[in-house]
Amino acid sequence: MLHAYLTVKEALKRLGTDQEGVVSFEYVIVAACIVAAVAAAFGTTTASGIGLMLTNAITTITTAVTTAASA
Repeated sequence: MLHAYLTVKEALKRLGTDQEGVVSFEYVIVAACIVAAVAAAFGTTTASGIGLMLTNAITTITTAVTTAASA
């Protein structure tokens, strides 16, 4: 357990001084903002927005595959 603690502690120290880690973290923040904007614009429920479109598309595909398999 002590070994795991020391490994994590050293990794966090390196992350604090590593400029690459800062840039990576900034990319994570930007990606999270983009996901939030898309979710806000299109909606995330199956009652409207992109959720409804995906549900309808999956239902259509399932019906087509079932029909093709039965024929």
